[in-house]
Amino acid sequence: MSFDLNRSIQLLERTPAVLRAWLSGLDDDWTARNEGGETWSPYDVVGHLIHGEHTDWMPRLRIILSDGPDKTFVPFDRFAQFRESEGKSLAELLDEFAAARAANLRDLRALALTGADLDRTGIHPKFGTVTARQLLATWVAHDLDHVMQISRVLAHQVGGEVGPWVEFLRVVRDAPTRDA
Repeated sequence: MSFDLNRSIQLLERTPAVLRAWLSGLDDDWTARNEGGETWSPYDVVGHLIHGEHTDWMPRLRIILSDGPDKTFVPFDRFAQFRESEGKSLAELLDEFAAARAANLRDLRALALTGADLDRTGIHPKFGTVTARQLLATWVAHDLDHVMQISRVLAHQVGGEVGPWVEFLRVVRDAPTRDA
């Protein structure tokens, strides 16, 4: 499937509701635990998504669409959620994520992007030249990646108890990797 902004927005607008339905009301044994080491808990992931709403997707899109001479993105702090989420409940984070995402999607729709806009470029600090289309497609894939990550972290909490069914359950069989 080729990139389609309207289809992408369909998915992006659902992520906050998916996470709220999935995580609200769960106790900390589910939401505050990770897979060990430097992996992230569902709580951490929601904080990371919020940070992205504030500093990544739309700010970078605005850089791409600007007429300014410098199209270089500010580097993204992949660990800012640990500082920014401190002292907040998961319910507060879910509310903050929903509000930030709704505002970003309102702004995105208001841009009425054309195919030419989607081909405009910016400079990623690691990857070099990237297009608006690539940035927006990555936003969608990023959401899905973190939904998958939360699924894996939750499954990890019961993975040691599934016995022989582990053969059929990739979500508990595959070893965790460092989070991105």
